[in-house]
Amino acid sequence: MTLHSMTAFARETASAPTTLVVELRSVNHRYLDCHFKLPDSLRALEPKLREALASTLKRGKVDCQIRVIDAAGKDTLEINQERLGALLTALADVRERSVDAGAPDALALLQFPGVCQAEELAESSVQNAAWPLFESALQTLQENRAREGQHLEEFLRRRLDGIAREVETLRQALPALRTRQEERLRRRLEELEQPLDEGRIEQELVMLLHKADVEEELDRLEAHIDETGRILNKGGPCGRRLDFLMQELNREANTLSSKATTSTTTQSAVELKVLIEQMREQVQNIE
Repeated sequence: MTLHSMTAFARETASAPTTLVVELRSVNHRYLDCHFKLPDSLRALEPKLREALASTLKRGKVDCQIRVIDAAGKDTLEINQERLGALLTALADVRERSVDAGAPDALALLQFPGVCQAEELAESSVQNAAWPLFESALQTLQENRAREGQHLEEFLRRRLDGIAREVETLRQALPALRTRQEERLRRRLEELEQPLDEGRIEQELVMLLHKADVEEELDRLEAHIDETGRILNKGGPCGRRLDFLMQELNREANTLSSKATTSTTTQSAVELKVLIEQMREQVQNIE
C-alpha cells in the first residue's frame, strides 16, 4: 500500500439534466471530519456521501460542495412570490400592532425559509446525476492524495537515509572520541603537578566516559530508523504512527545533544534534529 497525503483537491462537472459541479477539498486533520454544502435538492443524499467518504478516507478535513448551475453559469434561484407576499402581509400586520417594528430588510426577506429557492427540478434526476459525479470526484481526490503521498514518501526516505548516515558516522567516531576524552582527562590531571593515584584516575575516567556515553542513544535511534522504514514499506494510513516515531527520534537526538562533549557530537546532534524536524513537518500531512 502507498502513502496518502491528506491535502488534495478534485473537481468534476456534468451537464445533464442540469449543470452540476462537485468540488472536494481535503487538508490535514487528526480524524476524518467531513463538511457538506449542498443544495436543498441534494440534502437527502448527504448520508450516502458521508458514508462513501468514510469508507474511502481515514483522516483529513474534507469539504464537499455540490452546486446546481443554470445554462448562464449562475446558481438557479427564483423568488416564491406567494410565500413572499404572505410574509410581507404578516410583517405589515406586525408593524400595525407594534410601533417599534422597523421596515423589513431585503436580505433577511430573501433568507426567510421558502422565499428564495433553487429552481425546482426533479430531485430524483438531480440526485441520480450527482451521485456518479461525486464518485468520480472522490476517486480523483484519492488519486491526487496518493500522488502527493508518493512525493512525501520520497522526501521522508531521503531524510531517513540522512539520519541513518549521521548515526553511523557518529558510531564509527566513538572509539576516537573516547580516546580523546581519556587523553584530555590525563593532561588536566598532570597539570596539577601532584602525585596521581592511578586507581582514582581510572574511576574518574570511567565516570566521565559513562556520563558522555551515547551508545544507548545510537542503538535506540537505529531501532527507530528501522521501524520508520518498516512503516514506510508497509504504507497505508500510518501518519499517527510516524508522528509518534518522530517524537521518539527527536527525544534521542536531544539526549545526544545534552551528552555532547566534543564539537563532533554537537554537530551530529544538530544535524539529526534538523533532519527529524523536516520529517516531522511533512508527516503531519500523511493520512
